[in-house]
Amino acid sequence: MSGLALLDYASVLVFALTGALVASRAQLDLVGFAFMACLTAVGGGTVRDLLLNRHPVFWVGQPDYILIACGAAALIFFTAHLVESRYNWLIWLDSFALSIAVAAGTGAALSLDQPGTIVVLMGVTTGCLGGLMRDVVCNEVPLVLKQGELYVSSAFAGALMAVLAARLGLSSLIALSLCALVCWALRAGSLLFGWRLPVYKARPPRR
Repeated sequence: MSGLALLDYASVLVFALTGALVASRAQLDLVGFAFMACLTAVGGGTVRDLLLNRHPVFWVGQPDYILIACGAAALIFFTAHLVESRYNWLIWLDSFALSIAVAAGTGAALSLDQPGTIVVLMGVTTGCLGGLMRDVVCNEVPLVLKQGELYVSSAFAGALMAVLAARLGLSSLIALSLCALVCWALRAGSLLFGWRLPVYKARPPRR
């Protein structure tokens, strides 16, 4: 199994857990859990593969991804009530899923010798879209849009680090490890220390 496939499997598993946790907060049934887990797990990767013209889409070529997502959904369905704060679990699992998925998307684009701009965009797309779909469908405030929090910017920084590392001649393993590390460090810093980007503040109109 290739390193890129391992990254996809890891991101699918962790993102599926977050999708199921959101389903538990929305008090859905088991089918709803499975749907949310699968949507979150493969949403970003599906858009990535379609944009990169990769055929078949990763989970169509390997249906095991869907089975893993459904297994994660079942696990959370029967154990979520044991967790004291499902939201804390959600945001931290999401931070790990984000960093893994950004590395997976970045690696997929790098393997196709895409330009640096496309590589960065594919990393951001893979990392952010699944969680965005999850939160919108369940009527949650999307984590990706939380005011000032480092989320998309974390994904961008991680993907950019991978591109720079690749340009310096570092191995794919090192480049993608740095990608995941930078992305997670920024996201974790935002959660732990309140790191924020400046937000727009409207000014009163001039007369």
